[in-house]
Amino acid sequence: MIRHLKRGKDIQVRADDDAKVRATVEGIIQAVETRGDAAVRDYSRQFDQWDPADFRLSADAIEKARKSLSAREVEDIAFAQTQIRNFAQIQRDSMRDVEVETYPGVVLGHRHIPVNAVGCYIPGGKYPMIASAHMSVLTAKVAGVKRVVATAPPYRGAPHPAIVTAMAMAGADEILVLGGVQAVVAMAVGTASIAPVDMLVGPGNMYVAEAKRQLYGRVGIDLFAGPTETLVIADDSVDAEMCAVDLLGQAEHGPTSPAILLTDSEPLARATMAEVQRQLAILPTAAIAAVSWEQYGEVIVCDSREEMLQKADELAFEHVQVLTRDADWFLQNMSNYGGLFLGPRTNVAFGDKVIGTNHTLPTNRAARYTGGLWVGKFLKTCTYQKVLTDAASATMGEYCSRLCHMENFTGHGEQANLRVRRYGDRADLPWYEPVAAP
Repeated sequence: MIRHLKRGKDIQVRADDDAKVRATVEGIIQAVETRGDAAVRDYSRQFDQWDPADFRLSADAIEKARKSLSAREVEDIAFAQTQIRNFAQIQRDSMRDVEVETYPGVVLGHRHIPVNAVGCYIPGGKYPMIASAHMSVLTAKVAGVKRVVATAPPYRGAPHPAIVTAMAMAGADEILVLGGVQAVVAMAVGTASIAPVDMLVGPGNMYVAEAKRQLYGRVGIDLFAGPTETLVIADDSVDAEMCAVDLLGQAEHGPTSPAILLTDSEPLARATMAEVQRQLAILPTAAIAAVSWEQYGEVIVCDSREEMLQKADELAFEHVQVLTRDADWFLQNMSNYGGLFLGPRTNVAFGDKVIGTNHTLPTNRAARYTGGLWVGKFLKTCTYQKVLTDAASATMGEYCSRLCHMENFTGHGEQANLRVRRYGDRADLPWYEPVAAP
């Protein structure tokens, strides 16, 4: 039996919050569409107190940012980017173009074609999310995207030098210091100073996620990546300290970040709840993490690992940390998750910052139908066909003609009939009639 020792915020309260966010975002989109750069600048002043002469950084400003970092900081960024680039390249290499003769004289194929222009949003108002530059900009470049625009909000009233450096090292073609919904909308719809992109990627707060949702269709998006979610699946092979650290390590992202413990051990569940309170008393980011834990944290106790699996797949969380005796059992059986972190030696922070897998992952149960950001998201798999012989064209035409007329598409049928006449040596074939079977 599945039971809750702690529940998060009521679903209806969350729905009311979402409605307020939707209305705010709608207004910003309309303003930027109508007033362009002026609206972008107004919102930048309002939300970030940021009003530079130009939101786009010059080459000199980018170099100045890099020089302000220590050699150690630059090396750490480079190490992380090497891991992420290597895995992204392996993924890209796994995607092969295809061309095959599927029927005598008929050749079908597909090509993986990079999107032409991508806008990458790098969160940075509360925490400077340096790693998001690697995950989005670098991955897009590995995919072959020609134009990558990267933007992040100012941090404490200035461009964050490490974010700017990471963007540049990852290969960004344009770097903006602009945050929030106004940045996402400007990249999507374009303004006098910012050329529009074809696709938006990157995580963000609930407002940025909602902006991407509303803009989807006008541009492509990677996925709906809202506030971070973390699920810790644990049994009594681990202790409360590790469970609490892994819960709070993600709860500190923001006050609306759900963190859930799912366990088959009630003693571990109760010990973890107590340990969370102990750690909140000393955690430097407790002001944020405590709100998140109070309003969105949950502790769920199950009777078996099968119940834990059932509940985990129902939750379909972004991050799933598996701290059990047989973590691979969940790898083999779990179907709904953004990223799996298997065993006590790894953790979500490794994936967030350095290990090589991408940290932009589905939230709000989107893991039921999509995975996270990866090199394949920047590629369009486009098919093509060629018919090399008259005989193949006539044969396909005969079948196509009859199938079109079954659907009452006479115009479609005539496309097929024309090929039968010309390439099947049947000049007397009547118009707008299905080709008779031999």
